[in-house]
Amino acid sequence: MLQTFLPLFFITFGICLFIVLMQFLWKYIDDMVGKGFGISVLAEMLMYAALTLVPMALPLAILLASLMTFGNLGERLELLAMKSAGVSLLRIMRPLVFTLCFVSAGAFFFQNNVMPIAQVKLYSLLYSMRQKSPELEIPEQVFYNEISGYSMHIKQKEKDGLLKDVMIYDYSKGFNNATVIRADSGRLKTSADKLFLVLSLFDGESFGNLKEQTNTNRVKEAVPYQRETFRTKELLIEFDANFNRADESMMSNRYIGKNIQELQASIDSMTVKLDSINAINSQAIYDNSYRRSLTSGASGSNRSRTQKETGKEGEEKTSPEMIVLNYDSIYREQTPADKAAILTRAKSSIDNGRNEYLFKAGTVKDESQRIRYHLTEWHKKFTLSFACIIFFFIGAPLGAIIRKGGLGTPVVISVLLFIFYYIIDNIGFKMARGGVWPAWEGMWLSSFVLAPLGIFLTYKAINDSVILNADTYLNAIKRLFGRRAGRKIEYKEVIMHTPDYQELLPRLEKLAGECRMYLSTHKRWINYLTFWKQGGKDAEAEHIATEMEYIIEELTNSDQNLILNKLMDYPVIGGYNQSKINFKGKTGTIVGFFSPVGLPVYLVATYQRKLLLQDVGVVQKVSSELYDLLYNVK
Repeated sequence: MLQTFLPLFFITFGICLFIVLMQFLWKYIDDMVGKGFGISVLAEMLMYAALTLVPMALPLAILLASLMTFGNLGERLELLAMKSAGVSLLRIMRPLVFTLCFVSAGAFFFQNNVMPIAQVKLYSLLYSMRQKSPELEIPEQVFYNEISGYSMHIKQKEKDGLLKDVMIYDYSKGFNNATVIRADSGRLKTSADKLFLVLSLFDGESFGNLKEQTNTNRVKEAVPYQRETFRTKELLIEFDANFNRADESMMSNRYIGKNIQELQASIDSMTVKLDSINAINSQAIYDNSYRRSLTSGASGSNRSRTQKETGKEGEEKTSPEMIVLNYDSIYREQTPADKAAILTRAKSSIDNGRNEYLFKAGTVKDESQRIRYHLTEWHKKFTLSFACIIFFFIGAPLGAIIRKGGLGTPVVISVLLFIFYYIIDNIGFKMARGGVWPAWEGMWLSSFVLAPLGIFLTYKAINDSVILNADTYLNAIKRLFGRRAGRKIEYKEVIMHTPDYQELLPRLEKLAGECRMYLSTHKRWINYLTFWKQGGKDAEAEHIATEMEYIIEELTNSDQNLILNKLMDYPVIGGYNQSKINFKGKTGTIVGFFSPVGLPVYLVATYQRKLLLQDVGVVQKVSSELYDLLYNVK
């Protein structure tokens, strides 16, 4: 098993990692192209990206490898041979289960020890690559804005680097102090230290104003205007073309650069800090409330009007006397000017309080968000290991059931299952990050959804279920629409006793008569109340089916091929218990009128009754034809 599984696992893991790495490249292609990075920088970035994408590629590789392994065994009948030898499916899976346990343990240590380092280095490198200025490749007939503070338009470029018909908008000192430069030609080069651009212009003019030199106190003063004609002019523009790496400590202090111990320590400290902030905010709200201010005023300015209370131990306590004020009457006694002043102060106090509470709420929100980010990262250390085990117990039994190997059906099924897992996992991740759900619910959502599927498929595979056999569902659909399965009767090489044809003739004639009578007395539709009083049972149809099976059983011992072929025309009668429910009489009436499934069951039974009438008609016809055959047999 290991010789079959491990090569497939390594191959599929490499393929899956390559696919997700291509997705990463398409996402960050704009940050890499056109900036002149060397092969070493790009290779380093791809290495770190591949390490960070292992949690996405590993479960998919396990699912696909296990599905292909057991699909190939089932397709080559090797799985059937092992089961025939008395080896159960769980015993066949045992070596792979132990192997996957080691893989899951390795995935946990990878998530805890390697992933933080890889993520810190990757995101630091991506940040540095984004900050690097692009390579200077000015296109023709287009305004080029990649140089900060400048917009440049070039009509034509010569092969030797000469720029023709140059127009430059210099707004490095602000749009109000912009300068426009036109030149017949020019050349552009980078300084030796790659910190500046040197632009040499020939035969041109520059236009600008000197607004920054005017007296700002005199607004109406005319702004000086400057026009310059030059034969040669050089501009020195700041342009850092070097690749400067960012400090990795900026990323290592975030949640992506911490292991479980560091995450737990950060969560504990931030939780204590958040609890302290909430306690301070709660005390501040209470201190600023009307109840608190009135009580404090009463205890401070009206100490003579305090009430004495006696405690349980006889000690005297003093509590401030509560003051009841009628604010409406006090407000009405004020003058209009005082009323306006009171309303202004009240509005100002409300605005100040609102702004203060909004600031405090923002502080609490930011701190809660940091805790959620750390919690989601903490749970992510474990979800990968559990996902590996779940996907194995989905892929292995699924391959044993479908019995299809290769890269066709397994790839399609694996991709569909992984897309479903990826969507569910992202939904839970977003919910946990947003604070809609607790972190453990969101991060373990995909595992909670897929674990029952793995248990169900393993149970079905152990019991040799045909749950994924297409013929099972096709036959069920055919039966639903009236296409019943035909009979298959084979010629017996050894016949123990020859049937008595003369004894069967009266029974065939009676069966045909009973079918004729049944068709004449029974209609397709049955009264709803009558149906539930009878409990959906049809004793006459059941008797016809029993008699037909007896005749068929007797005639299967015949040595006449015509008789055996005619027996295969008999239908397999079903539906004489249309409701499939053992309710009748008063109980059936109550179920039919008060249960929500009463009407759907009645409609299905009506359709089955239509099929039953068709079968009874076929039984009548075949019985008559079979009677003629037996009558002529000597």
